[in-house]
Amino acid sequence: MRLVAYTLFLATLASAQDADTTQPNQLTRAEITEGWILLFDGETTFGWKVKGKARVEDGDLVLGGKVATKAQSNLEFSWMSQSYTLEAEMMWSGDKPPKLSMFGLRGSTLRDDAKQGYVQETARAECEVAPDFGPAREPIVFEVPAGTELRVRNVRFCPLNMESIFNGSDLSEWRVIDGSNKKRPGRFEVTDEGELSITNGPGDIQTVGEWDDFVFQAEIFVNGDHLNSGVFFRGTAGNYWSGYESQIRNQWKGDDRNKPVDFGTGGIYGRKPARRVMSSDREWFTKTVIACGNHIAVWIDGIQVSDFRDKRPANQNARSGKRLGKGPISLQAHDPKTDLRFRELRVGTWGAKPRPKPK
Repeated sequence: MRLVAYTLFLATLASAQDADTTQPNQLTRAEITEGWILLFDGETTFGWKVKGKARVEDGDLVLGGKVATKAQSNLEFSWMSQSYTLEAEMMWSGDKPPKLSMFGLRGSTLRDDAKQGYVQETARAECEVAPDFGPAREPIVFEVPAGTELRVRNVRFCPLNMESIFNGSDLSEWRVIDGSNKKRPGRFEVTDEGELSITNGPGDIQTVGEWDDFVFQAEIFVNGDHLNSGVFFRGTAGNYWSGYESQIRNQWKGDDRNKPVDFGTGGIYGRKPARRVMSSDREWFTKTVIACGNHIAVWIDGIQVSDFRDKRPANQNARSGKRLGKGPISLQAHDPKTDLRFRELRVGTWGAKPRPKPK
């Protein structure tokens, strides 16, 4: 086991007196487009497992108090081959400082100046690992001793060095898979604006490359009312609608976005509905899918909407059981009403390498 290169930076960026006064736990459109996601939504503990005491108050995740508390992210990130930036604002009070652990950072103690107000911490990792260094999957962990209270907000994560999988000019990195309707198959074109247009259907278009663990991001535009589509992954190359599906459907019951129709945009179709439909038709939105082992999580415009751990027996077909092997990423043309556009499609690897293009 040999680590070739790994660097971590932990530094103060702003104190409470200098911090921006905008509402916490929000991302700008530019930040969302850049790839940032929130690991805390400012309203719930969704995405975190807490042992001890926790509450959400005034947009803060408040941990600890009289009892020792440990909060860790549900998702275990792998830092084997993916660089990243993590940011969080923290403030604590008590006799003993809390600790932060993540991706090879063991029990970093929070500084005393965080007692005076919120301090923004940034951790950045850039790593290159030898082939014999196994994958390291670890959650982000806050540890708060009894008698100490920690307040956390603006917990943000951004994968770095993402690889584009659509060049905006042709479909050389993709293959079209015809569906069952031969009279009106899916139509896949590159627009003058450099976007991938998907109309008609059924059918889908698959990447030539294949991945098992990965982070995928794309901007999506649904040009119609409640249209049905999806992003497939870990399927079988050449097979139609194969693998897990992260649903695209901007529809909810009545006026309640917390009640998605047909699993909702960001839900794992057939397995886990989105907890809230964040996106709307005829508006660009960004989808982030992270698959790490049997754990799949999806963010829409930086807000996590689904968290699924596949505990089914292994199966070569993800519709019938757990599938951890490599597969292409596919975009679905669902039916004759399909009319969607995609841009800024990119993938980062988490201990996985895409399959080389066939000669």
